[in-house]
Amino acid sequence: MINEDSQECRMQSEHTSSVTDRVDRLRAGFLTGETLSIGLRLRQLRTLYDSIRANESALLKALHQDLGKPEMEAYLAEIAYVQSEISHALRHLAKWCRPQRRKSPWLAWPSRSFLSPEPYGVVLIIAPWNYPFGLLVSPLVGAIAAGNCVCLKPSEYAPATSSVVAQMLRSIFAEDHVSTMEGDQSVAESLLSERFDYIFFTGSSRVGRRVLEKAAQHLTPVTLELGGKCPCIVCKDAYLETAARRILWGKCMNAGQTCVAPDYVLVDRAIKLPFLSALKETLTRFYGADPMQSKDYGRIVNRKHFQRLFGYLNQGRIVIGGAHDEESLFLEPTVLVDVNPDAPVMQDEIFGPILPVVEFTSLDDTLDALRRAPKPLALYLFTNDRANRQKVLSRTSSGSVCVNDTIVQILGKDLPFGGVGESGMGNYHGKASFDCFTHYKSVMAKPSGLDFSFRYPPTSPSWERLKRIYEFLMRR
Repeated sequence: MINEDSQECRMQSEHTSSVTDRVDRLRAGFLTGETLSIGLRLRQLRTLYDSIRANESALLKALHQDLGKPEMEAYLAEIAYVQSEISHALRHLAKWCRPQRRKSPWLAWPSRSFLSPEPYGVVLIIAPWNYPFGLLVSPLVGAIAAGNCVCLKPSEYAPATSSVVAQMLRSIFAEDHVSTMEGDQSVAESLLSERFDYIFFTGSSRVGRRVLEKAAQHLTPVTLELGGKCPCIVCKDAYLETAARRILWGKCMNAGQTCVAPDYVLVDRAIKLPFLSALKETLTRFYGADPMQSKDYGRIVNRKHFQRLFGYLNQGRIVIGGAHDEESLFLEPTVLVDVNPDAPVMQDEIFGPILPVVEFTSLDDTLDALRRAPKPLALYLFTNDRANRQKVLSRTSSGSVCVNDTIVQILGKDLPFGGVGESGMGNYHGKASFDCFTHYKSVMAKPSGLDFSFRYPPTSPSWERLKRIYEFLMRR
């Protein structure tokens, strides 16, 4: 008779050994110095771009299988976005890799000072399930561009996409440069027990805390891309039809399973009813009378998350939507009103197509309440009043702010994306992705031939005169 406990221990030991072997191989690969070559980095990025194009159909199919993602949405939000990140890196990598001149202090004259960008070494990237391709490969672009060796952990909640991506990456990268490890939470735990030079995690705040705890054991620096409740403020001077379209576009993308989706709306009481009417009309235009039949609307990732979201439906009065089908994981875009501020739907990150709408009478009071809440990943404001805009910008803190639109602020290459406080630490996108995975080493180089004696003992000339010299030089 097989002892199940001993068998489980043996399997766990073999699993841990496999993880350690993979990480050791990456470490050996980095120590060869091969990834320091800018030429190799460029070749890796070009190969990645070409492979994504060659596997586009398989990726789209997998994304639909995992999340019911509409083809155009999956292409734009995941595939095309990653390709644009690669193209940007290819155009600018040579410039990013150059040493950056810095001014030397007069006390060190003559000397030359500069920052020398160098890769951290072996980095770990842990991706979530909601954008299982984009949020895995986008940080990979920055890690490769910076010259690192990379271990990737795709989400087990998106198994079809995980499989396609793993096969694709294994076919184009050497195992000692990029290694992909599929598996459940135990694989992630084993990886976090290893020593990495940098960890990049995207996911929930709860798991983010666990990642930070494990990283602290090795003093490993981290980037945490988390989430939170992203508020959306609609002032009475906003263009309601435009606001309704842009808010629902952001909320319904990926069936609401987007970290920067508007979580709830704070609307001026004077326009609450016309705003709700605009939301209802917009949803009908987007998805027809029966969103379940729409080819442009996705599904909830699994039954566990469906049941969590279903539990929110009775925490307010449904004024729009509410239809659902657990078998197909369909949850109609739903608007709630009369929600208790202490209800879970107003405390938890919703991460689904449920939109509480809460009225306010004073923008000042609303901003005071937001300042007492955890800092969100994004804040959205709909207004045409410059005073309102400045008030919101100066009295709130968030990872990003977008005025009169939603989500599009994360698309630009020159606006770093990341959270603050509860919503995360560190940022990436564009050059910020290169910077994320790069250590800027301070370097000062001096000639040997010229050496002033006043800096060495014994002290000469007089102490007072020397003090004046130092004070003058240190101010330069």
